[in-house]
Amino acid sequence: MNTFGHWLASPWRRSIVATVAGALPVLAFPAPSLWWFAYVALVPWIALIRSAPTAKRAAYDGWAGGFGFMVGMHHWLLPSLSVFIFVIGALLGALWAPWGALVRHFLAGTPSRGRIAAALAVLPSGWLGIELVRSWQGLGGPWGVLGSSQWEVEPALRLASVGGVWLLSFLIVAVNVAVALLVTVRESRVPAVAALVATAAVTSAAWMWSPRPDTGGTTRIAVVQPGVIDGADRRFAREEQLTRDLAGQDVDLIVWGESSVGFDLGDRPDLAKRIAALSEETGADILVNVDARRSDKPGIYKSSVLVGPGGLTGDRYDKMRLVPFGEYIPARSLLGWATSVGKAAGENRRHGSQQVVMDVGHGLKVGPMVCFESAFPDMSRHLAEDGAQVLIAQSATSSFQQSWAPEQHASLAALRAAETGRPMVHSTLTGVSAVYDASGQRVGRWIGTDSSTSRVYDVPLATGTTPYVRFGDWPVHAALLILLAWCATDGLRVLRLRRTAPEPLVPPARTAHGSPARPGR
Repeated sequence: MNTFGHWLASPWRRSIVATVAGALPVLAFPAPSLWWFAYVALVPWIALIRSAPTAKRAAYDGWAGGFGFMVGMHHWLLPSLSVFIFVIGALLGALWAPWGALVRHFLAGTPSRGRIAAALAVLPSGWLGIELVRSWQGLGGPWGVLGSSQWEVEPALRLASVGGVWLLSFLIVAVNVAVALLVTVRESRVPAVAALVATAAVTSAAWMWSPRPDTGGTTRIAVVQPGVIDGADRRFAREEQLTRDLAGQDVDLIVWGESSVGFDLGDRPDLAKRIAALSEETGADILVNVDARRSDKPGIYKSSVLVGPGGLTGDRYDKMRLVPFGEYIPARSLLGWATSVGKAAGENRRHGSQQVVMDVGHGLKVGPMVCFESAFPDMSRHLAEDGAQVLIAQSATSSFQQSWAPEQHASLAALRAAETGRPMVHSTLTGVSAVYDASGQRVGRWIGTDSSTSRVYDVPLATGTTPYVRFGDWPVHAALLILLAWCATDGLRVLRLRRTAPEPLVPPARTAHGSPARPGR
């Protein structure tokens, strides 16, 4: 055993190394945005796991790496959740324990070409299984899906239109597995290089032949970002001022950020009239976001509300997927103590029941989402299926201004646009606000976190249906089938080995009472 291997013999040291190795992929996401690093970021973690002396130790390495990835990916939540973020990281990190055992199973020692071929299918499938489980809203949603790191890479965005962010995650993990074999197992270099060439060929084919959105016409959409302002009344006054500056600019829709109105407009008809007056002055409907206790039903809701020159239009979308701990506490009777150690929700907000496509005039239909709902590929896909021409996300991120969160959140809209073939507007209270065309390319400049302004974007419209919208999450379904097929094949192999095992040459010893190895029988 070399010196480093001897040093790793300590379980604690090995766990620390695994935690750091698992956190490395975070550098591929904004703010660092080292997108290229995603294709090798898993290599140290995979190399460590394949060297594990036992399957149990490999599972621990997977768990520790998952913990590092989860905490690293969500480190900006530390001021809000305090030490609870480490509890969440440990719980979600456990999802990678089976994956760690799988890595060792396929890659330990000198794997055969058959094992390598299987590894290139099963290990990425296992990773997708993990992303699928943790994408459940109750576990925090799909923030930090590995494929999301490719939000600014044009070929990757084209692939997203075929198989969504899931296809990107699958290919990234497959490349990491091949590179890990290339650098750690000399005898596996030929199949590893072949795997890389095959991945490049598949990617190139998708790039060449995947359909492109049919563009035609534009719409002018304005984003109003007031910046960090304390107090609902002061924030509303600033939004009013910035909106009034849009008069005469021939806009089709004005979008305010999440929680831009802190009062229920049914309770405050004076505010509704002021927004309606702005709509009449600018010649455009205004999509605001109300974060308040409802006057017509019990509870607090976050709602996208459309206001026209005549007042409330009746179009309203109540946020369906709430942020755990930020907007509600799961199992509050058990976990309510989280409010005493962080900024967890003091009262659970209520969730809506269905998505809404709004007709905002000028022949334009939009599909609103609120906050981290833009992280869910299925929500934007369903809106595109329902006829939305433009996707809209209203967000805030005001609690995380000096962190990586605003840029990470804004980058997600690029993936959703590319997946659906529909342009997307990401409008925030405090930045980063951004607009992307139907292929996921940025339209105009971002509005950073240091800005308090309104800006008009000429957004290209598009028609047609992407393969992802038509076929849905097929890479996830394929991954589950691969895992099922492997489990069935491996199970049959084990069963066959047991059936063909040779009988013992020496009969078992018998006890004084005549029962083999069972005294007293």
